[in-house]
Amino acid sequence: MKDIFWHGNSYEALKAFPRDARQDAGYQLDKLQRGKDPDDWKPMSTIGAGVREIRIREAGGAFRIIYVAHFAGRIHVLHAFQKKTQKTRQQDVELAQTRFKTIER
Repeated sequence: MKDIFWHGNSYEALKAFPRDARQDAGYQLDKLQRGKDPDDWKPMSTIGAGVREIRIREAGGAFRIIYVAHFAGRIHVLHAFQKKTQKTRQQDVELAQTRFKTIER
């Protein structure tokens, strides 16, 4: 089972999700830890090689968890946030890119 390493305030941000979104996020992360793919994800190659985004849709809105899972048996959660527009905000992408670069070093 892979360990989860939380970058920056990503854990606190996930804990601030509404209850249903938080529960779904936990379920999806558990699947990752067991070596399975989340139910709804997409690659985020603009952030870095192997970076993916878990997509969660609940009554409270759309929520995202950006992670990478191919480094040393760990899942690195780079960013967790509520998505309020169709396109991911540039500041969310840049924050995840910055955190990803710290892993690559």
